[in-house]
Amino acid sequence: MASPAFNRNNDRGATNKPQDNRKKYCRFKKNGIKYVDYKDPNFLLKFVNEQGRVLPRRLTGTSLKFQRKVTQAIAKARHLALMPYVADALK
Repeated sequence: MASPAFNRNNDRGATNKPQDNRKKYCRFKKNGIKYVDYKDPNFLLKFVNEQGRVLPRRLTGTSLKFQRKVTQAIAKARHLALMPYVADALK
């Protein structure tokens, strides 16, 4: 058996990125928001990246229930031309 100093599995989680240990939270539950308004594109832009793609839950911390509502609201806003489908630079 190899000693711990030569174990390859010790460095498996090591990355050069600084870790952000803040707890993710659902901003809708925290602020008591029950309805995601599709007519507010400035709010919906927080859930979209620079290319216009919807950010996943693991990045935003949004709960599953509200992630579905956000995705629906973004789709409605895009259909009504309040938000672009694809953009060069949204932010």
